[in-house]
Amino acid sequence: MADQVTLVIIKPDALRRGLAGHILSRLEQLGLEMVGAKVLSVSRALAEEHYRHLRDKPFFEELLQHVQGKLHGVGYVLAFVLSGPEAIRRVREVTGATHPEQADPLSLRGSVGRMTTQGWMENLLHASENEAEARREIALWFRPDELRRPVVPRRSPARR
Repeated sequence: MADQVTLVIIKPDALRRGLAGHILSRLEQLGLEMVGAKVLSVSRALAEEHYRHLRDKPFFEELLQHVQGKLHGVGYVLAFVLSGPEAIRRVREVTGATHPEQADPLSLRGSVGRMTTQGWMENLLHASENEAEARREIALWFRPDELRRPVVPRRSPARR
């Protein structure tokens, strides 16, 4: 099987709680190649384009505020691209189900994700769902010169 690439974003809730090292350590155990990484503030335009498939959901605005750090007081994320055999499936397995209370207790979200008393879901990170989404997301979050090698055919014009 050919190598896959996937986008991973460590969200503000994880950064506020000091979980970046823990998350990176768990993902590092997969033996995937890190092709790019950066810390960045997330503009509303970037957040809207990233989550465009959820635009009609009642939680869309909260989701935008979450990834922009407005709910947790941390105005940045850590985004990175991993590459390797079955990268998408393997990263998503370690990440766990989106909702922390439904995630495998051994997964990242199942072990350290949570629902807050304010009713916010702290699911800590994003991981690309499939190859098409990974290509779209990587092009949205990274310029080609920010990656150690080419991984996507073209850049999305909607970036930041």
